Amino acid sequence: MSGLLNFLMFQLGWFASVLMGAGDWHWLAPGVVLLILLVHLSTSADRAAEQKLMAYALAFGLVWENLVSVSGLVIYPSGQPFGQLAPAWILAMWPLLAITLNVSLRWLKGRYLLAALFGAIGGPLAFLAGERLGAVVFPDTGLTMIVLAVGWATLFPLLMRLSQRYDGFERRLNTSLEVSR
Repeated sequence: MSGLLNFLMFQLGWFASVLMGAGDWHWLAPGVVLLILLVHLSTSADRAAEQKLMAYALAFGLVWENLVSVSGLVIYPSGQPFGQLAPAWILAMWPLLAITLNVSLRWLKGRYLLAALFGAIGGPLAFLAGERLGAVVFPDTGLTMIVLAVGWATLFPLLMRLSQRYDGFERRLNTSLEVSR
């Protein structure tokens, strides 16, 4: 799979999740993400590795999103069916993010300081975009942005490290390089 197609699939899933999360269709977003994940897996040389990476990303997301939700830093206006726990549409975005780690964001592998900077900026910006689209509300925007920056600066390099261990595209890339020689 090309990096551009991978990036576009991620963007499609992100916008679908956020826009559905902002409205009455929030329950449909995980299904859209699942379809994208299945397309991604169909192009992987090692599906098991990609599935493990997605599972780790989901586990990180379960912990992180519920921390910021239960703490009151992030509120979901479309509702939270399980009290203050994070809704399924935001959790689905974690395995969606995982599909980019071994393809379109592959260039960040081994560059942990750059990955931390990328996370510190990209994580909060994604949430700000979600707020502008009506999917989330921040009672204290400044504090929330600081917490999100610190959290994403920590979590994103960890995900990049896991992507080195669970890389379902490495074999396919190596095979492509051998064929082109």
